[in-house]
Amino acid sequence: MTIFLQLAFLATLLTHLGCSNPRRGPESSARRYNRIQHGQCTYTFILPEQDGNCRESTTDQYNANALQRDAPHMEQDFSSQKLQRLEHVMENYTQWLQKLENYIVENMKSEMAQLQQNAVQNHTATMLEIGTSLLSQTAEQTRKLTDVETQVLNQTSRLEIQLLENSLSTYKLEKQLLQQTHEILKIHDKNSLLEHKILEMEERHKGELDTLKEEKENLQGLVSRQTYIIQELERQLSKATTNNSILQKQQLELMDTVHNLVSLCSKEGVVLKSTKREDDRPFRDCADAYQAGFNKSGVYTIYVNNISEPKKVFCNMETAGGGWTVIQHREDGSLDFQKSWKEYKMGFGSPSGEYWLGNEFIFAITTSQRHYSLRIELMDWEGSRAYSQYDRFYIGNEKQNYRLYLKGHSGTAGKQSSLILHGADFSTKDADNDNCMCKCALMLTGGWWFDACGPSNLNGMFYSAGQHHGKINGIKWHYFKGPSYSLRSTTMMIRPLDF
Repeated sequence: MTIFLQLAFLATLLTHLGCSNPRRGPESSARRYNRIQHGQCTYTFILPEQDGNCRESTTDQYNANALQRDAPHMEQDFSSQKLQRLEHVMENYTQWLQKLENYIVENMKSEMAQLQQNAVQNHTATMLEIGTSLLSQTAEQTRKLTDVETQVLNQTSRLEIQLLENSLSTYKLEKQLLQQTHEILKIHDKNSLLEHKILEMEERHKGELDTLKEEKENLQGLVSRQTYIIQELERQLSKATTNNSILQKQQLELMDTVHNLVSLCSKEGVVLKSTKREDDRPFRDCADAYQAGFNKSGVYTIYVNNISEPKKVFCNMETAGGGWTVIQHREDGSLDFQKSWKEYKMGFGSPSGEYWLGNEFIFAITTSQRHYSLRIELMDWEGSRAYSQYDRFYIGNEKQNYRLYLKGHSGTAGKQSSLILHGADFSTKDADNDNCMCKCALMLTGGWWFDACGPSNLNGMFYSAGQHHGKINGIKWHYFKGPSYSLRSTTMMIRPLDF
C-alpha cells in the first residue's frame, strides 16, 4: 500500500514539474499512461502530455512587453527556445526517471525479498505438501510391501514346512529302503546258508541211505538166521510139549511137597523170609522194573553197564504202556539248567523233581545190547499236551561230544522233528561244539544238541506264565509252539525198542 501512495505522489509531482498552459482546454487535459512490469507486479504511472505552446511565464511576459520583430526572426528564436526547453525537460525527465528507478530499486528490495521469501515459503510449503504426500504414499506403499512381504514370508514358511515334511518323508523312505536292503541281504545270506546246509544234508542222506542199505542187508541176514533159530525153537517147543505132561506131574508133586513143608514150618514156628525187595533187584532200566511187576511211577534204582555205582532214576510206569526211564524233566523252574560240561556229564537235580540224568549214563544205557526209543512229552501254558517219539535213539561218548543219533520220528508235536536227526554235538556254556559262529549255549542258555542253534532247546531258561512269549532263550520246541514260545513243562524218557 505504501508503494502505491509513493508512486501516486511521484506522478503528481511530475505533473506539476511539467510545463503547463494557463489556458487549459480539452487538449490540455490529455494524459499519457506508462506501465512498468516488475516480476509478477505491474505499476501504472500517469504522465502529462507535453504541449507545443507551453511557455514560461516570464518569457510570455517578456514577449508581451517586447517589441515585435520581423516574423521570420521571431519564429527562429521561438524554435531554438523550444528546443532548449525540450532539452531541459528531457534532462529533468531523465533525472526523475533515474531517481524513480533508484527509488523503485531501493523500495523494491524489501518487497522483492519479501516476495522471494513468500515464494520460498510457498515453495517450501508446496514441497512439504509434496513431501507429506510422498511420505503418505511411501507409507502406503511400505504397508503394501509389508503385506506382500508377510504373504511371501507365510508362503515361504509353508513351502519350507512342506519341504521339511518332504525331507522327513524322504529320510524315512530312505531308512526303510536301507532296512529292507539289509533284510534282503540277511535273507540272501540265510538262503546261502540254507543251500549249503541242504547240500550237506543231501550228502548226509546219501551216507545214511548207504548205511541203511548196509543195515538192510545185515537185517536180511539176521532175519534168515532168526528164521532158522525160530524153526529150531519150534522143534524144541514140540519136544517141550511132549514133556509138558511129565512137568505137570512133577509140579503137582512139588506143590504137595511145598504144602507139607509149610505145614511143618508153621507147626515149628519158623517165619519165612519174604522175597527180595525192589531195591535189591538189579534192574538195568525202568522197563526191567515194570516187567518185574513194579507198575507204579516213582524213583527206582538201576544198575548201568560199565558204571560201578547204582543210579536213582524216575520211572514213568503209566504213559504209553509204562516202562519209561526219565532222563530229563522240567516243571517249575526251581533248578537252573545253565550248567557246565562236567555237570551235564554226571547229571544234576533230583529224580523226583527237575533233573538231568547225565550224558555219561544216557550213553551207557543207550549203547548197551538193547536198542532204545525216545519219547518227549510237552505241555504249554494253556494246558495243551503233545509228544514227539523217535524209534531209535542213542548218543556217542564224551570224545564224540555225546553226539545225538535219531531215527523214525512221529507224534503230535509237529510234522517235522525239532531235534536234529543227522547228528549234532552237545554244547554247554563252557564247551562250544555247535555249527554256528556264535556260541548258542551262551546265547540260548542251557546245554543241548544245538547244531546251528537249531529249532529246539528243552534245557533253556524257564519263564513263568505271562512272560513266556517272545523268548528265544526259553524252553522251546519250534514245530509245536514256535521259536519264541517258552513251554511250561517237558519230559524226556527212553525205553527199550522191544518192550
